[in-house]
Amino acid sequence: MAQRGRFLGAGRTGPRPARRRPVRPAPRKRPRWAMRVTMTLSVVVLASAGIGHTLISSLDSGIARVDPFKDMKNRPRAGHGMNVLMVGTDGRDRITEAERQRYRLGGAPCHCTDTLMIVHISEDRDRASVVSLPRDSYAETPPHTDRTTGERHHGHPLKINAAYAEGGPQLTVRTVEHMTHVKIDHYLEVDFTSFMKTVDVLGGVKICTDRRLKDSYTGLDLAPGNHTLRGGEALQYVRSRHADASSDLGRMKRQQRFLAGLVDRATSSGILLNPLKFRDVTRAVLGSVRADRGFGTDELLDLGRAMRTFSPSSSEFTTVPIGRMGYAVKGIGSTVKWDPVRSERLFEALRDDKPLATAPRTARRGTAVRVEVAPQQIHVQVENGTGTPGLAKRVDAALRATGFRTTGRPATGRDTSVRRTVISHDPRWDRSAKSLAAALPGSELRAVPGLGPTLKVTAGTESHQVRKVRADDPERGESGVVRGDEVGCA
Repeated sequence: MAQRGRFLGAGRTGPRPARRRPVRPAPRKRPRWAMRVTMTLSVVVLASAGIGHTLISSLDSGIARVDPFKDMKNRPRAGHGMNVLMVGTDGRDRITEAERQRYRLGGAPCHCTDTLMIVHISEDRDRASVVSLPRDSYAETPPHTDRTTGERHHGHPLKINAAYAEGGPQLTVRTVEHMTHVKIDHYLEVDFTSFMKTVDVLGGVKICTDRRLKDSYTGLDLAPGNHTLRGGEALQYVRSRHADASSDLGRMKRQQRFLAGLVDRATSSGILLNPLKFRDVTRAVLGSVRADRGFGTDELLDLGRAMRTFSPSSSEFTTVPIGRMGYAVKGIGSTVKWDPVRSERLFEALRDDKPLATAPRTARRGTAVRVEVAPQQIHVQVENGTGTPGLAKRVDAALRATGFRTTGRPATGRDTSVRRTVISHDPRWDRSAKSLAAALPGSELRAVPGLGPTLKVTAGTESHQVRKVRADDPERGESGVVRGDEVGCA
């Protein structure tokens, strides 16, 4: 099961030599937002510097340890390269009251993982592939023991972020491996306190936006243009779920954009060549990280030697392909169900150490109308506003074939005498509504405050034909995979 290539400890799950600190008996609660940006930085910062064994060893001794691979059997086969599962857990014990108020960090914790992603480092160390796993993903656990009640469970369905509450890091790793068939080599877990400190130590991260980003839930309010975000503002940016209709999927896209900017800042500013700055950055990152016992000094040094030239263009980002939004499961609620065919292709590429991005598929675009927001990011409920049987079903199918995330449950509207198709939308999602209107020529836009992120199409007798649309922004493109230099600021 040993990994190939220069990485010395990939796949190691046993205890470290006696010089390692023992696992802490009672893991501390971790604040709720464990940003994927910070989690990746704990690898990238150390890797990019290529510093000496003494300093690495001192940093390694300060990392809290966890054993997520204990007694695990029947695991996926080892592939090439290295796979790191990076998670963020719920909790607010290290957030000050002032920070709670300023950055809207209130609310009750759920003691679950708020973010999950797989970071794959290629065997030749020339590429990093980051795959985001939506926290509401429908998942099925393997048999396990509940870490709170001690009750033995058979495998059962749940949202993937709930696996941590039932079985901690071990069940989280087992569930991800069970769902993806990708062998996880290492585990990293951090909080958003270290995220803010790290961004501040780096001097902020540059992001850009071509439109205003406003989210009353997080307090985010950015005008169009370029911005250098400090810790708290950066946290608002990557936490925001209500800046557009794409909700959690849109949030993950913004996190990818931010991560690209952060990597560029860390690797191009000279900070990592300054021993004092490097010390401050690594202390900020590693001060609240928990990692598996196999992720130690030798591994960090090997990454440092291999990844000194790492840059945003060396990275690629994607989210697990979604087959169905709003998939209802009894006792669980609304979940996100992965597309079985496309997601298997994605995970096969990780197992085989192949790039996720493919050549642009321009041949199929044809005469598709260009829109600002991609149909893959827009949720739609279709209703029949006429007396024509099956009309809503046909419109739903046509919109889905074009890429829109329809509910798949067309309904009959209250009014069955509608002539012109109506698109009802919350004013906060007006850009998505305009993109949907481009796919339904002749339709009428109707603002309905409080409707939420799902747009409603009431099909009429005169204007229910659907035409193809596409977005030009690589973040919203067809393949779903972008490189770090494609999402950063020019």
